[in-house]
Amino acid sequence: MSDERIMRLEEKLAFQEHTIAELNDALVRQQQRLELLDQRSRQLMERVRQLAERLPEGGEHEEIPPHY
Repeated sequence: MSDERIMRLEEKLAFQEHTIAELNDALVRQQQRLELLDQRSRQLMERVRQLAERLPEGGEHEEIPPHY
């Protein structure tokens, strides 16, 4: 192989390694964000469940008074 060809291959390899590292970092950040959103979703669902337990029996919504 010529020196020029080897140099081009080394450059491509370095670029690919850099790109893989950037993609890995992005994937790690995305996974962390997903875990945070999952945790918040579970907290919200628990809060909704707690609020639903406080609703009066016989329905989820109170009747609107006739003067409305």
